[in-house]
Amino acid sequence: MPHSDNIIHQTYRVTKNDRQTLNQHASCIVWFTGLSGSGKSTLANGVEQKLFENGIRTYVLDGDNIRYGLNNNVDFSNEGRKENIRRIGEVAKLFVDAGIVVLTAFISPFREDRDRVRNVVKPDEFIEVFVDCPLEICEQRDVKGLYKKARAGEIPDFTGISSPFESPLNPELTIPSEKISIAEAVELITDLIMKKITIRK
Repeated sequence: MPHSDNIIHQTYRVTKNDRQTLNQHASCIVWFTGLSGSGKSTLANGVEQKLFENGIRTYVLDGDNIRYGLNNNVDFSNEGRKENIRRIGEVAKLFVDAGIVVLTAFISPFREDRDRVRNVVKPDEFIEVFVDCPLEICEQRDVKGLYKKARAGEIPDFTGISSPFESPLNPELTIPSEKISIAEAVELITDLIMKKITIRK
């Protein structure tokens, strides 16, 4: 959507650099992507706790939670999903500007949409974490009972069943969540983030 001629971008004296200096760490988007049931929210939760314990300013944006509020008017069609991710990308960008490490847990099935979010921030401010879990394992877990409903035709356009999931081609990190423990995965992700956000003196 084109911007109106009547909208003028405001600039402020306190900058992203100032906020990062105050926090004593850089900010970034950690984008967890994967099938429903792959472990995205569990890992985001675990990583946030670990970062928080290390004095890092964090926040988690979760797919279900966002659809309760900000995106409660967005459907699950392909276009709806694109708009869902576009909005999340813009919100995540604001968190980066605020000097915060924002962890996002969204299926985000389309590469184009994830790449669009990657491009709204600087190259070193986006970490894509592919939580790679086979469909059959996700179905066995089916914590929310969504796969069962999708197989019964009660949920149309369900990712992995009646709608595609496009795996990342070059994620910063791939987590085979059916092969390693949650604790191991949290350590791997946290280590990568800490390397990225450490401000060199």
